[in-house]
Amino acid sequence: MASEGDRELHHHTQKMQMRLQDTMDHLREDIGKVDEPQLKAMFETAAEVLGGLKKAFSDYEQKNEAAWRSR
Repeated sequence: MASEGDRELHHHTQKMQMRLQDTMDHLREDIGKVDEPQLKAMFETAAEVLGGLKKAFSDYEQKNEAAWRSR
C-alpha cells in the first residue's frame, strides 16, 4: 500500500502532467490560428518539448529510469 507521502507525490506529478498536456493541446490548437510558418513551427516544437517533460514526470512516478530509483 502506498504511503501518504507517495500519494502526495503522485498527486503532484499527475497534476503537473495534466497542466503540461493542457498547454500542449493549447499550442497545437493555436497552430491552426496563425499564418506565420515559423510561429507554427515554434508552437509545435514547444508542444514536443513539453511532451518530453510530461514523459519525464511519468517516468519519475513509475520509476522507469535508473535515475529515479532509490539507491
